[in-house]
Amino acid sequence: MFKKIDHVEIITDDLERSVDFYTNVLGFTHKLRQHIERSTLGVPIDVVLLDLGGTAVELISYLGATVAPSPMGEQLGYRMMALEVEDMDTALDYLRAKGIGPSWGPRVTEGQYARAEIRDPDGHRIELRQWF
Repeated sequence: MFKKIDHVEIITDDLERSVDFYTNVLGFTHKLRQHIERSTLGVPIDVVLLDLGGTAVELISYLGATVAPSPMGEQLGYRMMALEVEDMDTALDYLRAKGIGPSWGPRVTEGQYARAEIRDPDGHRIELRQWF
Protein backbone atom coordinates (compact mmCIF):
# COMPACT_ATOMS: atom_id res chain seq x y z
CA MET A 1 0.00 0.00 0.00
CA PHE A 2 2.63 2.56 1.04
CA LYS A 3 5.68 2.61 -1.22
CA LYS A 4 8.22 5.22 -0.08
CA ILE A 5 8.68 8.79 1.10
CA ASP A 6 7.83 10.85 -1.97
CA HIS A 7 9.22 14.18 -0.78
CA VAL A 8 10.03 16.41 2.17
CA GLU A 9 8.75 20.01 2.08
CA ILE A 10 11.06 22.82 3.14
CA ILE A 11 9.93 26.43 3.39
CA THR A 12 12.54 28.99 2.40
CA ASP A 13 12.49 32.76 2.07
CA ASP A 14 15.24 32.72 -0.61
CA LEU A 15 14.24 30.10 -3.15
CA GLU A 16 17.15 30.59 -5.57
CA ARG A 17 19.75 30.39 -2.80
CA SER A 18 18.20 27.13 -1.58
CA VAL A 19 17.94 25.67 -5.09
CA ASP A 20 21.62 26.52 -5.64
CA PHE A 21 22.61 24.79 -2.37
CA TYR A 22 20.61 21.61 -2.96
CA THR A 23 21.65 21.28 -6.63
CA ASN A 24 25.21 22.62 -6.78
CA VAL A 25 26.41 21.49 -3.35
CA LEU A 26 24.38 18.35 -2.56
CA GLY A 27 23.80 17.12 -6.13
CA PHE A 28 19.99 17.13 -6.33
CA THR A 29 18.48 17.49 -9.82
CA HIS A 30 15.46 19.51 -10.95
CA LYS A 31 12.23 17.53 -11.23
CA LEU A 32 9.55 20.26 -11.31
CA ARG A 33 9.17 24.02 -10.94
CA GLN A 34 5.80 25.72 -10.65
CA HIS A 35 4.11 28.92 -9.56
CA ILE A 36 0.81 28.64 -7.67
CA GLU A 37 -1.06 31.92 -7.64
CA ARG A 38 -3.26 31.16 -4.65
CA SER A 39 -1.97 28.67 -2.09
CA THR A 40 -3.92 27.29 0.86
CA LEU A 41 -2.60 30.26 2.88
CA GLY A 42 -4.07 32.71 0.36
CA VAL A 43 -0.72 33.96 -0.98
CA PRO A 44 1.18 33.02 -4.13
CA ILE A 45 3.97 30.47 -3.82
CA ASP A 46 6.81 29.20 -5.97
CA VAL A 47 7.65 25.51 -5.69
CA VAL A 48 10.75 23.64 -6.85
CA LEU A 49 10.88 19.85 -6.57
CA LEU A 50 14.41 18.41 -6.52
CA ASP A 51 15.38 14.73 -6.68
CA LEU A 52 18.29 12.77 -5.21
CA GLY A 53 18.29 9.03 -5.84
CA GLY A 54 14.52 8.74 -5.96
CA THR A 55 13.85 10.89 -2.90
CA ALA A 56 12.69 14.46 -3.39
CA VAL A 57 12.84 17.76 -1.56
CA GLU A 58 10.12 20.30 -2.30
CA LEU A 59 11.33 23.85 -1.71
CA ILE A 60 8.49 26.31 -1.12
CA SER A 61 8.71 30.10 -1.09
CA TYR A 62 5.72 32.18 0.04
CA LEU A 63 5.93 35.28 -2.14
CA GLY A 64 5.79 38.53 -0.24
CA ALA A 65 6.05 36.80 3.14
CA THR A 66 9.00 35.84 5.29
CA VAL A 67 9.19 32.83 7.56
CA ALA A 68 11.16 33.23 10.78
CA PRO A 69 12.86 30.23 12.36
CA SER A 70 11.67 29.01 15.72
CA PRO A 71 13.51 30.81 18.56
CA MET A 72 14.04 27.45 20.33
CA GLY A 73 15.54 25.79 17.25
CA GLU A 74 12.86 23.09 17.49
CA GLN A 75 9.30 23.29 16.26
CA LEU A 76 6.43 21.12 15.18
CA GLY A 77 7.03 20.02 11.61
CA TYR A 78 10.36 19.74 9.85
CA ARG A 79 13.28 18.87 12.13
CA MET A 80 15.88 17.51 9.74
CA MET A 81 16.44 15.13 6.88
CA ALA A 82 19.31 12.68 6.60
CA LEU A 83 21.50 12.00 3.59
CA GLU A 84 23.47 8.78 3.43
CA VAL A 85 27.10 9.32 2.39
CA GLU A 86 29.59 6.77 1.10
CA ASP A 87 32.47 8.14 3.16
CA MET A 88 32.08 10.73 5.94
CA ASP A 89 35.59 12.18 5.67
CA THR A 90 35.31 12.61 1.90
CA ALA A 91 31.86 14.20 2.22
CA LEU A 92 33.00 16.65 4.92
CA ASP A 93 36.15 17.57 2.95
CA TYR A 94 34.01 18.27 -0.11
CA LEU A 95 31.58 20.42 1.89
CA ARG A 96 34.40 22.36 3.59
CA ALA A 97 35.78 23.18 0.13
CA LYS A 98 32.34 24.68 -0.62
CA GLY A 99 32.52 26.75 2.59
CA ILE A 100 30.20 24.50 4.59
CA GLY A 101 31.53 23.04 7.82
CA PRO A 102 29.71 20.63 10.09
CA SER A 103 27.46 22.21 12.70
CA TRP A 104 27.77 19.01 14.77
CA GLY A 105 30.00 15.94 14.70
CA PRO A 106 31.18 13.78 13.16
CA ARG A 107 30.69 11.06 15.75
CA VAL A 108 30.83 7.29 15.46
CA THR A 109 28.18 5.26 17.32
CA GLU A 110 29.22 1.80 18.48
CA GLY A 111 30.99 1.09 15.20
CA GLN A 112 27.63 0.97 13.38
CA TYR A 113 27.56 4.39 11.78
CA ALA A 114 29.12 7.86 11.71
CA ARG A 115 26.97 10.95 11.67
CA ALA A 116 27.44 14.68 11.36
CA GLU A 117 25.15 17.61 10.70
CA ILE A 118 25.30 20.58 8.37
CA ARG A 119 22.80 23.40 7.81
CA ASP A 120 21.23 24.60 4.61
CA PRO A 121 21.19 28.35 3.81
CA ASP A 122 18.02 28.82 5.90
CA GLY A 123 19.48 26.99 8.89
CA HIS A 124 17.56 23.73 8.36
CA ARG A 125 19.47 20.78 9.78
CA ILE A 126 20.71 18.05 7.44
CA GLU A 127 22.20 14.91 8.92
CA LEU A 128 24.97 13.09 7.08
CA ARG A 129 25.17 9.38 7.88
CA GLN A 130 27.69 6.73 6.88
CA TRP A 131 26.71 3.15 7.67
CA PHE A 132 29.49 0.65 8.39
